Amino acid sequence: MPSTPCTKALQRTIATILIVSTVSLGIPLNAQASMVSSNVALTEAASTANRDKVQAFLARADVAQGLQERGLSAVDASTRVSAMTDREVADLAGRIDQAPAGGEIIGVLFTVFIVLLVTDILGLTKVFPFTRSVR
Repeated sequence: MPSTPCTKALQRTIATILIVSTVSLGIPLNAQASMVSSNVALTEAASTANRDKVQAFLARADVAQGLQERGLSAVDASTRVSAMTDREVADLAGRIDQAPAGGEIIGVLFTVFIVLLVTDILGLTKVFPFTRSVR
């Protein structure tokens, strides 16, 4: 098969690329390593855990809705948390831990209780033994 000028040019290009890549394999790459103290490693791990905790808190639907009501989107809040220092994030994570657990759950449970009580009285369900149906 006769080679055309186009084929010769393609072969030269491929050969040039292969030569350059083969020669560059012999160039040593620099790497640096140093000792990391336990305190630094633990501090970085705690910082990452605190940031994850705050980001997870902001990702909750009720928190996102509360932020939206106050004029702040969840994306903006997440961006602001990313810009905070490790100390500020640790303080915020501590506040999340100290917040009363289930602040909204009491209202939800009370609502569910009332709905079940009314349906029990109407005779639609039989959940509570102390109610008598009107039917």
